[in-house]
Amino acid sequence: MAPSAPPRRLALLGGGFSTDEDGLLDDWVLGQARTSRPQVCFVPTASGDAPGYAEKFLTAFRSRACEPSVLTLFRRELDDDALRTFLLAQDVVYVGGGNTANLLAVWRTHGVDRLLGEAYDRGTLLCGISAGANCWAEASHTDSFGPLDVLRDGLGLLPGSVCPHYDSEPGRRPSYREAVASGALPAGWAVDDGVGALFTDGLLTETVTRARAARLHRVEPDGGGGAVEHALGARLLELRMK
Repeated sequence: MAPSAPPRRLALLGGGFSTDEDGLLDDWVLGQARTSRPQVCFVPTASGDAPGYAEKFLTAFRSRACEPSVLTLFRRELDDDALRTFLLAQDVVYVGGGNTANLLAVWRTHGVDRLLGEAYDRGTLLCGISAGANCWAEASHTDSFGPLDVLRDGLGLLPGSVCPHYDSEPGRRPSYREAVASGALPAGWAVDDGVGALFTDGLLTETVTRARAARLHRVEPDGGGGAVEHALGARLLELRMK
């Protein structure tokens, strides 16, 4: 009998090492990995491979039970075969924030979009914050072009749309609701800062939060020209005594 395919999993993050001091969401991500000491690759493409961003990731993850690395593409060092080997060896791919549209364009230029799809099918956990959450969906709500707008050419690994920073950036909530109501974006997931949402084979399987009031929201058209929003329950992450 042929072995069954591993579950395909991705996580939308409303925080992590770049914004939070407690490390709760990053610890949660590592807890979803398929091994006890996972290979974790940070991909800072959306920030233009900002060196400070990469170093902040390494500082945060070197002290954890994992093997951290960084993939840079603006000054690429790996040929096509080595790039494929490297990405498929990762247990977790963690994508940083920045410009979603630029991120997708650079990935497609280097074939990273196809390689991440292959890694996903093989059981690598894909995750990220802001642009690193937007990129996995079919479409997203983004400020890649300046004002808040819609982007319809995501990787499509997660059905529907994603909106990050739903509770923290002015204009996000009404703009995303309007886009879903008008059909400019498909129904989707709005992520408050502090939330982590795990999807398995495209279905929501766990929601956590490091902030009591923060939630994941399902936003759908209401059939009458508006949008309806459902706030979902989430497990509160708490610091553990070491």
